[in-house]
Amino acid sequence: MNYPKKFNDLIQAFQKLPGVGAKTAERYAYTMLDWDPETLNDFLDAMNHMKTGIQRCKICGNLSSGEKCSICADPNRNRNMICVVESPKDIAAIESMQEYNGVYHVLNGTINMKKGILPDQLNIQSLLDRINEETQEVILATDPTMDGETTALYIEKLLKDKVKITRLAYGIPIGGHLDYTDSLTLLRAFQGRK
Repeated sequence: MNYPKKFNDLIQAFQKLPGVGAKTAERYAYTMLDWDPETLNDFLDAMNHMKTGIQRCKICGNLSSGEKCSICADPNRNRNMICVVESPKDIAAIESMQEYNGVYHVLNGTINMKKGILPDQLNIQSLLDRINEETQEVILATDPTMDGETTALYIEKLLKDKVKITRLAYGIPIGGHLDYTDSLTLLRAFQGRK
């Protein structure tokens, strides 16, 4: 259909979101067209504040509204256990289970040689800086993909003589070099997150 340019621009903007095709984008645009001015302004404010009001936690890399995320700022969390994840959405999945009381570390991706993503482009050095004599365990909770496994093996190699390393168990164990955590609740959270 031949829409006015600004309406068409809105449809195209929605199509930039993952999983949003032309029909869905069109439906979103029509929905916004029906909003009252207050609802539209609230939506636009939320979009504008996303870049200025959301930052990365200086400790773990999680999403935060200040220097520390709510998890790193919580004095009741077990700081001796660090769960290493690929992105903040992984933290949200684990936290929804309300079973894990440790802290996290966000890598912001995985090693991917084809895409040119090398270890120094990930948030790995700050993880190494966090490990001290009080750290009891690092749980490597990367996806069971080739990139996730490559990243986990790389981190395991860096930490193997410094701290106990465990992995989430995904089906049949693929080797004896890692201990597998018995934290099935973490596994269930990861399986349902995407």
